Amino acid sequence: MPQSAKTPSTPPTSPAAPVPQPPAGPLPEAVHRTVEVPGGRIHLVEQGSGPLVLMVHGFPESWYSWRHQLPALAAAGYRAVAIDVRGYGRSSKPRDVAAYRMLAHVADNVAVVRALGEETAIIVGHDWGSPIAANTALLRPDVFTAVALLSVPYAPRGGIRPTEAFARLGGGGEFYINYFQEPGRAEAEIEPAVRDWIAGFYVVASGDAKQDATRSDAAQDHVGHFSVAPGGKLSDRFPEKLPLPLPWLTEADLDFYAGEFERTGLTGGLNRYRNIDRDWEDLAAWDGAPLRQPSLFIGGEHDAPTNWMADAIKAFPHTLPGLSASHILDGCGHWVQQERPEEVNRLLTDWLGSLPGAAA
Repeated sequence: MPQSAKTPSTPPTSPAAPVPQPPAGPLPEAVHRTVEVPGGRIHLVEQGSGPLVLMVHGFPESWYSWRHQLPALAAAGYRAVAIDVRGYGRSSKPRDVAAYRMLAHVADNVAVVRALGEETAIIVGHDWGSPIAANTALLRPDVFTAVALLSVPYAPRGGIRPTEAFARLGGGGEFYINYFQEPGRAEAEIEPAVRDWIAGFYVVASGDAKQDATRSDAAQDHVGHFSVAPGGKLSDRFPEKLPLPLPWLTEADLDFYAGEFERTGLTGGLNRYRNIDRDWEDLAAWDGAPLRQPSLFIGGEHDAPTNWMADAIKAFPHTLPGLSASHILDGCGHWVQQERPEEVNRLLTDWLGSLPGAAA
């Protein structure tokens, strides 16, 4: 049986969770570049050399979500690459909603590996990046030899159409994923005040929201924070006063994220949600399929998807037979690699070092 652990929070200065240090000599600077993929282009940031580790972000984020992991993985002897998922940042933003289906993201990830001159890679995903990473590894095990999932546990394609399943949630309102389905609806809420909305969304999903629920009732508690009352907006659930800046989310961090979305809009990111039923149809041949590569899961104690999907975590012995460990970070919220970078870096580098062909 794989290890399952609730990992306590560790102060940044604690010797129990050291940040990997660069080898002798200066660590190469991160390099920005774009590569061609079948659907257009993908912007990426890379640092270091060695086995390729491809990192995939979620909503509403960017390559910048991995800013703490890029130097840590490079220092540990890996070629660390964080992409802007299609629809974000400097990557292509197709107009067609269907261009954001899961199969397109899988194709993007394969094309990035090939464009970088590599044959194989390890893939790491957070939030929406987690199911993108999982399905990429599921569909292309010849390319992706191991997978780490942050926040969102692996759950194989099941028998219920996703929008029908989400319609049963909502805590007396409309679950946010269904709220995002209609093109233009969420954009009308977010885009007039991008920075404020993103700040509220980050805080309400973080460990700093100080959820008081026990793990037994946390799933329903978190659903309530991500449901929309009739005639209301998702931001109605955000705290009236945001405790900003936070140790993990500075004003400069918010400026970066807001600047990206003020330039690009939110439609590209939201279109990923608008393909959940299309993905369910596309992936019918993989219904119930386990993900067999070596794997790792990291979630947060107050992480909403980790709590909603507690049953998926319990099913890991069947759905992730190659799982090395499952960690729940004490007191942490949804943005695990940003809220707890030292712990996540340690868990990732330890896991990567255990894999066949690990960096020397």
